[in-house]
Amino acid sequence: MSEDPSAPRAVVPGSERTAPAGAKASGAPDPSERITVTIVVRPRTGPRAKTREVAVHGAGRRTYPDRAAFAARYGADPADVAAVERFALEAGAIVLEASLARRSILVEGTIAALAAAFEAELSLYLQGKAEFRARTGSLTVPAVLNGIVVGVFGLDARPQARTHFRRVARPAAAADTSYTPPQVAQAYAFPAGDGSGQTIALIELGGGFAQSDLDTYFSGLGIATPNVTSVSVDGALNAPTGDPDSADAEVLLDIEVAGSIAPGANIVVYFAPNTDQGFLDAVTTAIQDTQNKPQIVSISWGGPESTWTAQAMTNFDSAFADAGTLGVTVTVAAGDGGSSDGVSDGLAHVDFPASSPHVLACGGTSLEVSGATIASEVVWNDGASGGATGGGISDVFGLPSWQQDADVPPSVNPGARVGRGVPDVAGDADPDTGYDTLVDGSSGVIGGTSAVAPLWAALVARLNQHAAQPLGFLNPSLYANPAALNDITSGNNGAYKAGPGWDACTGLGSPNGTKLAAALGSATPAPAPTPKKPKKPKKPKKPKKPKKPKDPKKSKDPKESKDPKKSKDPKKPKDAKKSKDAKKSKDPKKSKDPKKSKDPKKP
Repeated sequence: MSEDPSAPRAVVPGSERTAPAGAKASGAPDPSERITVTIVVRPRTGPRAKTREVAVHGAGRRTYPDRAAFAARYGADPADVAAVERFALEAGAIVLEASLARRSILVEGTIAALAAAFEAELSLYLQGKAEFRARTGSLTVPAVLNGIVVGVFGLDARPQARTHFRRVARPAAAADTSYTPPQVAQAYAFPAGDGSGQTIALIELGGGFAQSDLDTYFSGLGIATPNVTSVSVDGALNAPTGDPDSADAEVLLDIEVAGSIAPGANIVVYFAPNTDQGFLDAVTTAIQDTQNKPQIVSISWGGPESTWTAQAMTNFDSAFADAGTLGVTVTVAAGDGGSSDGVSDGLAHVDFPASSPHVLACGGTSLEVSGATIASEVVWNDGASGGATGGGISDVFGLPSWQQDADVPPSVNPGARVGRGVPDVAGDADPDTGYDTLVDGSSGVIGGTSAVAPLWAALVARLNQHAAQPLGFLNPSLYANPAALNDITSGNNGAYKAGPGWDACTGLGSPNGTKLAAALGSATPAPAPTPKKPKKPKKPKKPKKPKKPKDPKKSKDPKESKDPKKSKDPKKPKDAKKSKDAKKSKDPKKSKDPKKSKDPKKP
């Protein structure tokens, strides 16, 4: 390393990191091991300017630059990139890739060289059976790069995010109230369409899918298998484990929900390592992909804000602002840990990246359907062990302008901070009213807010299909049209209760696709009846009189599911309290004793 060690240095803002919680130091990493590091540099134009330009016009009435024009206007300055490349070469690293649009430079070198270049303190840690490299303290760069380098990722390889899916504990008991994704879309009055001409990007940090699962699943729904491709980021591949309880379930849930509701859309799955570097690189790669050009990005992974570095949250949020500028909608699961987000410090927490002001944060409900319409919908809350929708007030991001009139309450934490409210919207997430899936050859029912992000992504694909321009950053338009959503007024997620208008459990509510199409200026036709599964060519379904599928009690075929219309008397919709004990705590009007409710304050 030819750089003068006595030259002044500058701390990379927000790079401070503590040792991983619950892990034990297990030694020092091999200094000769070669790793990659992603260095992010400042944009030519700040994110606030980009956000103002995005929000100035309503969704569907905006114009967007193409990705080449975006890179020239908002990407990195070539002079900044050149300065970072010189620094990397002097440090003994090699430059693998530089992207003006993503504002990132990927370098490779030995752990010894790169740790010295950024003055990083690295150790190995053991957590359960997993051993990984992590760092403590802050990172520095030469003073000449102060203000140019805004993020350094890859020195720390701890697992950063978790999935947000829940597999039902008793699949047989849930059979009466599980739905195919198209049935959920029909209950939410999704407008007709199949998402043709759209591309949905799915971000996955583990697991994989087999084509045979997709062909079997979509055939069972009577739907042609959509076009699904994968993109490798930072060396990660489509690698199914064969375990239906692994990350495979997340990958297949996302594909099956998005693909069955918008089968005409292209589905592109971006696989990346589960680190902050891998996650960020996957997001920026998808947003700036000049080959696949996705109009929607769906993310079902995340973690409490308290587990992220400030530099990570800042750079993710900037990437999401970039997405809005390009006309790309980003939907993100709000988490399944209730108001604590699974943190055991007694405080309320929200999940990131759902708390970014530039994404559509998706919370969860418990949905009961009678025929093809909603009979009951309340906040999803199955208690500490069963999961509950995430939601609350951000400890990091301020109150966005489009939430100023939404009556977002202050945080329940000490100090009563006023900040970004999470979620923005909601959808069916209760595993006991969950989605029929096929994972690694095994049929089952899955819920969690992981299902809601691709649900909304598929809705946007249908809306975009008939719009003059992609809807892009939806939040300002949604908050200006709250009547286009189904307001959820019953239930709680622990520290926060649902009520009229926006709340920290279900946001503005679940979608009414037809009303949203009208409100957002998407000239879509009326919703078409959704065929029940399985499809039988000899007896085509009539739109007004869909035929009843076989009783699952008399068939072991995993493609068969009980018709919710058959299992419920339409004159007496199933009451959430009477349908199962797990829902007793969801209606605060029926139980004022918090000790008797399944409160997820302790997850």
